Amino acid sequence: MPMTTAAIAPILLLIASNVFMTFAWYGHLKVEHKPIWLLILVSWGIAFFEYCLAVPANRIGRGVYDPMELKAMQEVITLVIFAIFSVTYLGERFTLNHGVGFLLIAAGAFFVFKGPL
Repeated sequence: MPMTTAAIAPILLLIASNVFMTFAWYGHLKVEHKPIWLLILVSWGIAFFEYCLAVPANRIGRGVYDPMELKAMQEVITLVIFAIFSVTYLGERFTLNHGVGFLLIAAGAFFVFKGPL
């Protein structure tokens, strides 16, 4: 597949979208002593921007990728973004078990793009 703007734009939009999504879903874990209702409202506000990027990513991507490929791509991007976020922002360790699990999920995405068998 040639790497055209239509092929690259969804990837870049999904990366940006997942950065917002990760902060919306997990960023509050470092915020202590705030009421949950406030954290939910802030998370919803962050998630708004995630949707503003994810919806066009899938709309543009539909012209190049099928929905299964878009979903597989999104899952791999989510794992990569989350792994970076978890280590850098949350201070978690990335272990061999995490790496093996993520590689197995990435292998699943490979087969989605490789088909048909």
